[in-house]
Amino acid sequence: MLRSAPKGCISKHGIEHRVCCPCFETGALRPPQHEVSGEEKGMDYRRLGRAGLKVSEICLGTMTFGNGADQDGATAMVNAALDAGVNFFDTANSYVGGTSETMLGVALKGKRQDAIIASKFFNPMGGRPNDSGQSRLHIKQQIEGSLKRLQTDYIDVYFIHHVDHQTPLEEMLRALDDLQREGKILYTGCSNFEAWRLMEAQWLSETKGWASFSAYQPQYSLVVRDIDEEIVPACQLKGLGVVAWSPMASGYLAGKYTPGSLKVQGTRSAEGWGFQNRFFAPNHGEILQTLLDTAKGIGKSPAQTALRWVMDQPFMTSAIVGARNADQLKETLGAGGWRLPDAVFESLEKVSRQPHRYPRAFEEPMVERRNSAIKMPGM
Repeated sequence: MLRSAPKGCISKHGIEHRVCCPCFETGALRPPQHEVSGEEKGMDYRRLGRAGLKVSEICLGTMTFGNGADQDGATAMVNAALDAGVNFFDTANSYVGGTSETMLGVALKGKRQDAIIASKFFNPMGGRPNDSGQSRLHIKQQIEGSLKRLQTDYIDVYFIHHVDHQTPLEEMLRALDDLQREGKILYTGCSNFEAWRLMEAQWLSETKGWASFSAYQPQYSLVVRDIDEEIVPACQLKGLGVVAWSPMASGYLAGKYTPGSLKVQGTRSAEGWGFQNRFFAPNHGEILQTLLDTAKGIGKSPAQTALRWVMDQPFMTSAIVGARNADQLKETLGAGGWRLPDAVFESLEKVSRQPHRYPRAFEEPMVERRNSAIKMPGM
């Protein structure tokens, strides 16, 4: 049974029941039950932030389509995902030079009504000066290309993939608003934005009457929790759904590794992706060992447990998973339709929690002292 929040609990940021609230930090509050349950499929569906769109808690990422999976393999993975209740599919114009979108479009032919498609733009799609970024011209060119490759007349969620430091936010936001009014995209989102830039984008959209972002796509896992401090509260304040990429840390948390192991044949680290520097930090061995132990204790795989922990976060809408074949995907899909026991969630939460940074690290002790009615010297 889920624990409920203390009555009237408000965080020090003035936001009710947010991830920054001590109730979450101490494990006193777990995510609420989500509104829509796919009982027949064993999959939960969640609203994309404040938007009315409902997406599956697991999203199939398609970066391997054309890079590890041929068309038959891609179609088999899409069918396996649909059979498991997944309705959310993530791609990008630049994945394998557009091949990922093309293969997803073929795999979804005749099934478009069953799918929520998210795609992204920004990365170079050619060698000309305007073949990347978030300019109005590039956005116009890329939406047309993505629609053609996906064999559809609209994209459900259209993300800006990275920050463009050379183009004003106003230009990008107005171009996306125009596409939404034209019906070529239904919702918009951003990925890899800083909290201040996200808030500026939302403020511009709100004040100018443009369509504002409905989703944010960050990297998030047991070993990468940087968004907890500022980005998550910003998303909750502005009503953005959070869709995590790399929830298993590119395979580091999938059970292939043990504390101290650096390379496993057939993995990205063995192929020279340089992931050791990202995931093999000194304290990550303890996180990995805790994951392995707790997964064994509940009879689930490390991959399923790591993914379930991400999806059980109170702010999480969906987590993107990738696979090289349908069998690998089916094992991962076993993370859907259940919840971690409180004790397991709390143990993983505790071991993976990152230390606060300034200014919160400086302010929090003072807040605690004030709350304890201890008068500070000189005050």
